[in-house]
Amino acid sequence: MALISLKSLGVTMSAPLFSNLDLTIGAGDRLGIVAANGRGKSTLLKCLAGELDATAGDITKSRGLRVGHVEQSVPEALLGRSFHDVVADALPPEQRDSELWRVDVVLDSLDVPEEMRGRPMRALSGGWQRLALIARVWVTDPDVLLLDEPTNHLDLAKIGQLETWLNGLPREVPVIIASHDRAFLDATTNRTLFLRPEESPVFSLPYSRARQALDEADASTARKFERDMKIAQQLRRQAAKLNNIGINSGSDLLTVKTRQLKQRAEKLEDAAVAAHRERSAGAIRLANRGTHAKVLVTLDDAAVETPDGALLFRSGKRHICQDDRIVLLGRNGVGKSRFISMIRAAIADPGTVRNIKVTPSTVLGYSDQALSGIGADDTPLAMVSRRFEVGEPRARSLLAGAGVAIEMQEKKIGALSGGQRSRLMMLVLRLINPNFYLLDEPTNHLDIDGQEALEDELLKHQASCLLASHDRSFIRAVGNRFWLIEKRRLTEVDSPENFFRSVAETER
Repeated sequence: MALISLKSLGVTMSAPLFSNLDLTIGAGDRLGIVAANGRGKSTLLKCLAGELDATAGDITKSRGLRVGHVEQSVPEALLGRSFHDVVADALPPEQRDSELWRVDVVLDSLDVPEEMRGRPMRALSGGWQRLALIARVWVTDPDVLLLDEPTNHLDLAKIGQLETWLNGLPREVPVIIASHDRAFLDATTNRTLFLRPEESPVFSLPYSRARQALDEADASTARKFERDMKIAQQLRRQAAKLNNIGINSGSDLLTVKTRQLKQRAEKLEDAAVAAHRERSAGAIRLANRGTHAKVLVTLDDAAVETPDGALLFRSGKRHICQDDRIVLLGRNGVGKSRFISMIRAAIADPGTVRNIKVTPSTVLGYSDQALSGIGADDTPLAMVSRRFEVGEPRARSLLAGAGVAIEMQEKKIGALSGGQRSRLMMLVLRLINPNFYLLDEPTNHLDIDGQEALEDELLKHQASCLLASHDRSFIRAVGNRFWLIEKRRLTEVDSPENFFRSVAETER
């Protein structure tokens, strides 16, 4: 039985985000919504939650249906409240005293430690804030759960924890997830909606299998379109020949046949459906200037420490070589980001970091989680023009190609969306033209097209890199060496899969 039905639903902002969307959502549905950055995923969720009116079409819901909507950002008003109170405040006032036990049940189900529950939201990591928002909605006992980018800011352990929690929810409660996390969608969904401006296909498959089916459908549509257009062209050529003969001979029959051929060509052209072409959010391109050196970085049992000097782990004797794409594996807090920062410092100022030797020809391309390489108060145009000494026309062209539209180029970088800032950072890395990349969570804020483009560029340029990521699909696609940080030691492993499994099993 359908709990929510969408009929010819559409939303248009400056251009159509989606249109003529027909969809039913019923018990047992675990629906993934996939689209590029800024292409309507959050908008659709707001329509389903009743927070936004669609431009066209209708949404029909079962009588009394309670829809729980978990948005991406924490409202400012909640930042001063404790984890526990943020969840408790979601209960209706008349139930607050008698139903407070439900808060603890929900927090227990999400494995929130007791010491975490009294902390104010602003003191929590982005991952714990995300879980607090989920708990705040789930405690209201919704009939349908909407999740907008639920894995943002979550480490692998919390992603595994969330997957387990979602898969354990009552099957009669549909869950609708807008996400760019391909592995998460595969683990938690059984249907996939590809949101598009014209026609939005739905497949009763999790993401990876649905994507394969979509690619096949798009290829079939493209072949049919090309075939129909060729036939239409042939009909028009035949009509033109008959028309010339008819004019010369004065034959009315040939004139009728000419008109019929033209009509058949017009019907084919009108009915032909062109294959979907994704509007580019901006190209991601990298570079690799290369080097004759085989070894770029040598680690001689370097000690990675906290700011106050406590040992996190020792590296052992290691080499980072040309063509290595090394992925750092380890749970949160083991020192991955500290390690990356140490290597960055060693490259920036050779000889200053003990037991790390850098080949002089190494040129670094670095990006951290906060994208600190691009200042929030600068403008894209000023930053690119000044930093890379290119004229304004060239800078504008580069920015537009990277997805920063003309109207955004003179606004502060802090005003850009997460996806735009990520693509701007990738443009900076390309212009640096490095031969070694240090990347800390590079797929944060990138949509699936952006993630795949970054994967393709790293592989195409045989870029040497050391990276840390919580994106399992990205790790599997890019890595050819894997360093695991565990029990205060760094060891090399053949594959990330055992680590992924160990994290998932711990959170069950």
